[in-house]
Amino acid sequence: MKELNQKVQNDIDIVVNEWLESGHLHAGDVFVIGCSTSEVIGKHIGTAGSVEVAGSIFTALQRLLQKENVVLAFQCCEHLNRALVVERETMRANRLEEVAAVPVPTAGGSMASYAYKHMNDPVLVEHIVANAGIDIGETMIGMHMKHVAVPLRFTQRTIGEARITGAYSRPKLIGGKRANYDDTREDN
Repeated sequence: MKELNQKVQNDIDIVVNEWLESGHLHAGDVFVIGCSTSEVIGKHIGTAGSVEVAGSIFTALQRLLQKENVVLAFQCCEHLNRALVVERETMRANRLEEVAAVPVPTAGGSMASYAYKHMNDPVLVEHIVANAGIDIGETMIGMHMKHVAVPLRFTQRTIGEARITGAYSRPKLIGGKRANYDDTREDN
């Protein structure tokens, strides 16, 4: 297990570095995290959660908050309808509605449970519109992504044994083929 924990730490550090270098994160962006720690350790989603793995991932993701000043939102598992753990100030700033549940490893998942215990003033909300995010172990974060979500390809394709997918958002392209999407204003 020690070797796996070291691999997880190395993998998540690489992914966080790739996010930081991507140029797709901006101060105030909501960054959603869906994570099956069971998948990370090579088991079927929802069957073998790991608080230790959750801790490693949580700690690494804190760098996104510290370096880019993004807002982290940790998605619960399907037993809590994929609600999200956020800071109370995030809930208020985004005018979100708090829901009455506290995630635990068996209902919410190890990652969300760990985040709830280690955030400053955590609350659960039912929905958020995220600017970017990462799905670790195919947890389906798409329901919380802003339109239009664009996949971000990492050189590091797994964390532990779990496949990962990243996404950021861009404005919708409207207007058809005659529309101009580049700002061509001249400075006067």
